[in-house]
Amino acid sequence: MAGTNPVFDRLNRQIDQERYAGFGSPRPGRSEGSTGVGVQGTVTAEQLNELYAQRSAGPIDTGRVTLDDVIIKSLTLFAVLVAAGLGSWVAVDNNRALLTPLWLGGAVVGLVLGLAIAFMRTVPTPLLFAYAAVEGAFVGAFSNYIDSVPRYSGVVVMAVLATVCTFGAMYAAYAMGLIKVTSRSRRMFIFMLGGYALFALVQFVLVATGVVGGWGFGGSGPLGIGLSLLGTGLAAYSLAFDFDAIEHAVRAGAPRKYAWLLAHGLIVSVVWLYIEFVRLFARLRD
Repeated sequence: MAGTNPVFDRLNRQIDQERYAGFGSPRPGRSEGSTGVGVQGTVTAEQLNELYAQRSAGPIDTGRVTLDDVIIKSLTLFAVLVAAGLGSWVAVDNNRALLTPLWLGGAVVGLVLGLAIAFMRTVPTPLLFAYAAVEGAFVGAFSNYIDSVPRYSGVVVMAVLATVCTFGAMYAAYAMGLIKVTSRSRRMFIFMLGGYALFALVQFVLVATGVVGGWGFGGSGPLGIGLSLLGTGLAAYSLAFDFDAIEHAVRAGAPRKYAWLLAHGLIVSVVWLYIEFVRLFARLRD
């Protein structure tokens, strides 16, 4: 469902092309004597009172994206996704007839919105909220179905814990420099993601139409488990590229408007990783 993540790749290209200026340059029109007090003059009591009466300097609004911006917006989108997921779970619990519309409908609509966001030059923020809500509806219905199957009992909890632990481990490895993202590794990884996304799309269509049953190609045999391990590995490794894109945007001084897109891209990777863990653990249970 979450396949590739072209959002960060596009942002990197836009940031490099527009060449946003860095920080630290002196502000024009200011000098050491710009407080209104002569450099060589004597400070009078009236001038001191005026200085004390002025408002204290607050934080400077640079208009550039910061790590805090991305974190806050990521948590906001994630809260929307979780709320929609819980609502979808409860709705399916109360009415099993809603399972297929929320599951299949959420998958299709989420795919369409994801592609639209990935290739739109200017993305309205409400569209990102809509995507998070649709993804939440899909994840909630999908998770409810998995949890309702006796042999898959506990798989959802295991997948959630595995996703959280993998996210933390990947961030720690990236922050400590154990995982480095280079232009060569990025090209290779995008090529692998493109191939896997095409494979996942074909498999999704075949499963939805009943041509292929179960978990898709390979079922729950060695081939199927191997494919799930590949998908889980790609989803986990994509987090390193997400962290690199965020760091690149902050370092390049990208406009604050990009914080929402960066947050969206991170949410896409997290949902993809969770789905891959669910599929892997379910296949292992089979």
